[in-house]
This record gives sequence, structure tokens and C-alpha cells, in this order.
Amino acid sequence: MPHSSAGSGSRPRSRTAAGLPPVTADGIIDAAMRLTVDVGLENWTVRQLASSVDAYPAVIYHHVGDRDAVVKEVCERVLLRLPIPDAGLPWRDWFGELLLGMRPVLREHPGAARRIMLLELSVSSSAIIIERGVAALLEAGFGEESVLVYTVLMSTAFQHIAMEDDRDQQARARFDNADTFLAYRDSQEKPGLAAMAEALDETMGKPEMAAGYYGLIYEYAVTRCLEGVSVRLEEIRSVTE
Repeated sequence: MPHSSAGSGSRPRSRTAAGLPPVTADGIIDAAMRLTVDVGLENWTVRQLASSVDAYPAVIYHHVGDRDAVVKEVCERVLLRLPIPDAGLPWRDWFGELLLGMRPVLREHPGAARRIMLLELSVSSSAIIIERGVAALLEAGFGEESVLVYTVLMSTAFQHIAMEDDRDQQARARFDNADTFLAYRDSQEKPGLAAMAEALDETMGKPEMAAGYYGLIYEYAVTRCLEGVSVRLEEIRSVTE
């Protein structure tokens, strides 16, 4: 928390007098970004944020607003960090590059994916993604379904990443759940559960596979989703040609 005057027990009249840099809105959001990387977007408080910039909570409210306002600014920053593919790529290449490239950024900021899905963020932070993505779909021939396709692809990606963030927060429950499945590994009566147990057993027995397991699921989901949309595009073209 803010420093007090040495020996007097009273606060200095200014941060300059205390030898502290001025607090700015950008500095507060920078600190919130760091806290999000360290503990997750949902796991820090305004008091902790204020302490990280050596200020009082009232300073956060004055410069940015309440916690929801800070969270919104963090999500805006995260969106602006997503690697945006070049315009002009074929629609499938564009979305493949975007969706696979954005996972590391979102995973670096746990909780951001879920909040981005729920918040109404500014057009400025997402404009280039929307413009290039929907334009690529229009150019491909999706027509009036372009916005629907864009929404499905983006929401699928964000939901998978949000689920991954949530699983990290529930690691103990995840392992307990895995133990329950493993009990069915040799079941002859329940082949579906047995197959799930065998897959879990194989994954958990190989640390390198376990570490990348959810990345593989994400890539599989993105690839299959793009394939399904490709089939729909062929249906649209067959009607319009």
C-alpha cells in the first residue's frame, strides 16, 4: 500500500513527495494485466490491484472505475494482442491461423476468454477481426450466413479455451473424475466408458501427452468445425450455381 512519511505516521501530500511515480489509467491496466497472468482474471481484487501500483483502492475507482470496468479494459487489451492474419487469405486459412494462434494469448491470461464471450466490448478492439473474418466469408460465398459462420467459429474457440481455464481451477476435481472413469477400463458391459478410461489411462501415463492434451482437443475442435463449415459452403454453392 502507499508509503507514509517516515517517522510522522502521516501520508505525504503527493506521490511525488513520497518518491512514487504518478498513477495513470494505463498503468493500472498494465498492473491488472500482470495480475491476470499471475493469478487469473477472476482471482485478484481491487485492493490487490491498488497495492500493486502502491495506491489506495479509491485511486483505481478514480482513474478507471470499479472492478468490472478494469476487467473490461483488460479484455480489450487481450483482444488487441491476438495475432490477426493478413487480409486476402482464403477464408479457411484465415480462420485456421487466427483460431490456432489466439489460444496461447488467451491461455496466458486465464479467465479472459470467458469474460470476452460475456462482455459487450468496444468495436475498436475487435473491429479488425470482425472486418477481415466476415469479409473473408462473404468473399468465399457464404452470403447471408457469413455472420452466423463467424459467430459459430469464434464462440467455439472461446468456449473451448474458457473450459480449459476452468479446468485449471478445478484440477483436484478433474483428477477425481478421471479416477472414476478408470474404474471402467476393462469393462465388457460398458464399452463406451471402457474406451474413455483407456484413453485417459494412456494420456495420464505420458506426461508429455498430458501436458498437450487440451491443446490437441482444441486443434481437433477447430479443424473439425472448419471442415463442417466447408461442407456447408459447398451446399450453398450448389444451390446458387
